Amino acid sequence: MEQQEPRSRVLVVDDNEQNRALAQATLEDDGYEVVLAASGEEGIGQFERHRPDCVLLDVRMPGMDGFAVCARIRGLPEGADTPIVFLTALRDVDTFDSALRAGGDDFLTKPVRPAELLVRVQTALRMRRLGAELREHVERVRQQRDALMRLQLQKEQLMAFVVHDLKNPVSSMDLHAQVLLRDRGLPEDARDSARHIRDQARSLLRLVYNLLDISKSEEGRLAPERARVDLRALVGELFAALELRASSRSLSLREAVEAPAVQADPDLLRRTIENLLENAILHAPVGTAVTVSAVKDGAEVELRVADSGRGLPPEMRARVFERFVQLDADAQSAQRAGRGLGLAFCKMAVEAHGGRIWVEDNAPGAVFCVRLPDDA
Repeated sequence: MEQQEPRSRVLVVDDNEQNRALAQATLEDDGYEVVLAASGEEGIGQFERHRPDCVLLDVRMPGMDGFAVCARIRGLPEGADTPIVFLTALRDVDTFDSALRAGGDDFLTKPVRPAELLVRVQTALRMRRLGAELREHVERVRQQRDALMRLQLQKEQLMAFVVHDLKNPVSSMDLHAQVLLRDRGLPEDARDSARHIRDQARSLLRLVYNLLDISKSEEGRLAPERARVDLRALVGELFAALELRASSRSLSLREAVEAPAVQADPDLLRRTIENLLENAILHAPVGTAVTVSAVKDGAEVELRVADSGRGLPPEMRARVFERFVQLDADAQSAQRAGRGLGLAFCKMAVEAHGGRIWVEDNAPGAVFCVRLPDDA
């Protein structure tokens, strides 16, 4: 990565010690001089003493918040021209608008990625050195960027509202389908319809939870709550839940679980395997089998979900975990194009556990492999 002029000075104002340490290590490794402040009042004092070239400013701090600090800095000598980059865990339109009104030059959401932090600081310092004529053009581009950012935040907020409001009606559909299935006098064709309603309601509910957890992961809030999970029992429960879907395609579900248990978040692990099973059932040829296996390998457990469908070429095996990925229509693996968020959720859930997920060739078909640390 291109490095800025040596010893450019950056003031980091954040009440969280870990955030300050991360920013300091990231910036000093790239040749910057770093000045730290643990509060808004201290940040103003450090600005007056050191005259930094750039300020990284946390929004939420006890006492004087980041917006008030920004306003004070803008009133100090040289403060009007010093770029200020706001850092916040609040990814919403109101916070973004408040940052712009307070005089911020950029807006970076936590958890902060070191590479992105460096790029934002480098960009802010470059803009400070621009001449007046170029600065006018850059300001116009920045306004367009801010408008796009605001639109993105509004879209995320709307999606969060919609997803949250979907949970109750979908859960109600599932509940009423269960009530119908308990009616012993219900005709068999109506019973089949109720089973299909419940099956599809469960799929929609799984999509809702995937969306919520992907959003949590992007905000750094997807934290597994680990417990000892009985793998054979879990796989058996999932086979029972997906039996209707498998039988509709004349598929058999096979279990080869040798590892007795794994230390993992029960809900995240359940939905990871459920998503992988649903994906395998979708792509397995009629009349074939889908297999779930698990083995203990040292300090890790490896789970494998295999089908004998069309498989994936090597160059597409990483992309299949992207959200809404669509492979080329003329590719051999077009039938495995992503239509949802199931595999993207699996990747985020596995990585949240400190594990990894990948795809292997099953010749024919695909094997989705998950390795999780198991310290028990």
